[in-house]
Amino acid sequence: MIPRDKLLSLQRRHDELEDLLCQPDVAANGARFTKLSRERGELSPIVAAFAEYLKVEQQIADDREAMQDPELRDMVLEELPELEARLDQLEESLSFLLLPKDPNDARNTVLEIRSGTGGEEAALFAADLFRMYSRYAERVGWKVELLSSSQAEQGGFKEVVALISGERVYSALRFEGGVHRVQRVPATESQGRLHTSTATVAVLPEADEVDVEIRDEDLEMQATGAGGPGGQHVNTTNSAVQLFHKPSGIMIRCQDERSQHKNRSRAMQILRSRLLQLATDAQHQAESAERRGMVGSGERSEKIRTYNYPQNRVTDHRLGLTLHKLESVMDGDLDDLLTALKSDRQASLLAEQAKR
Repeated sequence: MIPRDKLLSLQRRHDELEDLLCQPDVAANGARFTKLSRERGELSPIVAAFAEYLKVEQQIADDREAMQDPELRDMVLEELPELEARLDQLEESLSFLLLPKDPNDARNTVLEIRSGTGGEEAALFAADLFRMYSRYAERVGWKVELLSSSQAEQGGFKEVVALISGERVYSALRFEGGVHRVQRVPATESQGRLHTSTATVAVLPEADEVDVEIRDEDLEMQATGAGGPGGQHVNTTNSAVQLFHKPSGIMIRCQDERSQHKNRSRAMQILRSRLLQLATDAQHQAESAERRGMVGSGERSEKIRTYNYPQNRVTDHRLGLTLHKLESVMDGDLDDLLTALKSDRQASLLAEQAKR
């Protein structure tokens, strides 16, 4: 049975949000408008499914009443099984839609990829992962904006940070955080030996200014010349910005823009997201071990996936899922992996809910 009272309450809240978002004072307040729009977006699919559920439920009631009419009985008997099956589908959908959600699911994402063990090959793998996520973003209509990068001497990235914007980005990518491992023969390997390298991926919900308070006195900023390969503007001006957040010990460096102001703005954007993630991690650590273990905690120490080139194989170790289509995965075909992770999380949540 569906929780009718709860669904009616959510329906009333959705109607209230529709009214609020039409008010001029709300529309003029960017932060509040964004927050309320995000809440409405979360409720809309639930309200739509509930509305259809009530409609089908009423159709079933009308058909059962119509069975008393001999002229309508045969038609009703033909229609009822289809309506009852649809009602069961909607009840199941509502069960999934009402599962506890991460409050950050609808947010954009700051994606951080760093080379790990493996030297230059690890940097090349970090670049491959960045391309993989960029290609996936392109497939689903998201926007990728480079925030910061540090290139390795032989190519690839020591570190690359990007903002990915679009519909429910964090919800889709949230379980990509962790250690990614590659097994392949590097182009520079003359004897054809297989090498194992790693890169770490962090998936951070983008933080709004209202989410995280950063006091000026907690920041130290240093402007320096941009370093790294290439470009006539490199090292000619102090456009690079290095921010140090004293309470957390977080250091951010941005140098990709030629304007110091833009680099500082991007550094602050990354800092807000990292601080929001710290707050989220602290909250998760206070929860039960059972809840934290749903689909892995996303901590960077976990080896979550292996990309094996000789065997054309991608294995997600959390699910025990192996796909033999490495080339298409590296070209951004992540649907099978992301869907499996989402389904596993939903199954865990349903199991936990059933125990209560």
